[in-house]
Amino acid sequence: MLACVRTAAVFGIEACPVRVEVDVSFGLPAFTVVGLPDAGVRESRDRVRSAIRNSGFDFPPHHVTVNLAPADLRKAGSAFDLPIALGILAATGMVTRREVPDVLVLGELSLDGSIHAARGVLPIAAAARRDRIAGVVLPWPNRAEAAVVQGLDLYPVGALSEAVAALNDPAAFRAACPAPPPAPPPATPRDGDFDDVHGQALARRALEIAAAGGHNALLVGPPGAGKTMMARRVAGILPELTFDEALEVTSIHSVAGLLPAGHGLMARRPFRAPHHTISDVALVGGGHGPRPGEISLAHHGVLFLDEMAEFNRHVLEVLRQPLEEGCVRVARAARTVAFPAAFMLVGAMNPCPCGFHGSTGRACRCSPLQIARYESRLSGPLRDRMDLTVQVAALPARDLTAGPAGESSAAIRDRVVAARRRQAERGPGLNARLQGRALRRCTLLDPPVRRMFEAAATRLALTARGHDRVLRVARTIADLEGAEMVAATQLTEALQFRGA
Repeated sequence: MLACVRTAAVFGIEACPVRVEVDVSFGLPAFTVVGLPDAGVRESRDRVRSAIRNSGFDFPPHHVTVNLAPADLRKAGSAFDLPIALGILAATGMVTRREVPDVLVLGELSLDGSIHAARGVLPIAAAARRDRIAGVVLPWPNRAEAAVVQGLDLYPVGALSEAVAALNDPAAFRAACPAPPPAPPPATPRDGDFDDVHGQALARRALEIAAAGGHNALLVGPPGAGKTMMARRVAGILPELTFDEALEVTSIHSVAGLLPAGHGLMARRPFRAPHHTISDVALVGGGHGPRPGEISLAHHGVLFLDEMAEFNRHVLEVLRQPLEEGCVRVARAARTVAFPAAFMLVGAMNPCPCGFHGSTGRACRCSPLQIARYESRLSGPLRDRMDLTVQVAALPARDLTAGPAGESSAAIRDRVVAARRRQAERGPGLNARLQGRALRRCTLLDPPVRRMFEAAATRLALTARGHDRVLRVARTIADLEGAEMVAATQLTEALQFRGA
């Protein structure tokens, strides 16, 4: 007997349709899986056999052949367990329909027949709606994630027997199934508030500008000056994700397996802070079956590189192209995968190996050669992509104990949200992504201001990239101040951060 069940494979962050064809024929008992499966899919034979038997069904004592079509697409992961098991039960008559074209199935089976959560459910559900599939049989923990996609009949199941019931009588099963839980409220900031920061007015101003326009920022200063403390509070002054942004971010985290069970759309912008021992593949993505890296997990959010000079230089250099393009393309022999990576980069580093070069409190023990070598760990092209560079000085003890508290994150967020609203109304996107004619249209300068900028750019030896990045930062400062035109004061402030 032949049966067919529909499922999907995730490649990158896109879902590709897969047909699970099961043939049960007379012959010596055997269980064969073909169709370019990886080791995890081949191991499903033992899980499926035990799950069927422990769920009260008979495993056929015949020759079972499972084909995962199309055969030229590599299948990876454990989410093929449930469709394979249902295909076998359909071929033996336990599932009344041998052809199930209107329902997509996915889920990992345990040996006792229970079903575990799967990765990539959100992009798979979106692909099912795109292909006009009526419903999805999916693990119970993924129900809130799949409910984000409208127009699908969801059949969340916790065991193989429930999945059989869902296919045999979909209407009765769906009527008895409770609705997915509502999305949890946005979480409160994890890393404190900006009112915890005393002093550091210049660095706070730079991070506010960076958050308003999506710019990259680099904080340079001695240890204990507050660089990490301020950087970890940047996520708290960013606006909440829009629906389209939340859909992209949630899809990436779903594919990476980082979406908590029972969680729907993500409301908070991601904040990623990898350790400096990270590899280039873990940072940008890739691997045998390409997976999103840290820069994609930080999409529409913040990527914080603490102790930036301690990262391997080769690892830092792979950031150059994604910082310009907002995506990373991972090429493999079979196909090329594009991961979105429109993130805001915030870096923190010491000025020298001992950390006290230029500090008034402690003397630096490093030689000029050691300082030069340390600074060269960040290449010129990478530094050229940092829109705002700030020298963060250590605060005296009296400012830490008796100094006034800083402005709250809520007050800063209000200004950031207003500035981003002006950018959205003007189009085509955040100031940090303005290119070509759009940049020129948004940064028209009066003749005296233009002459002043040309003289400053010549004196600072700005590259063409640096020239455009100064204009983008000045446009963001004008948006924070509610100005239509970029004035000389805003350009001067942007140049100050460029020349730090």
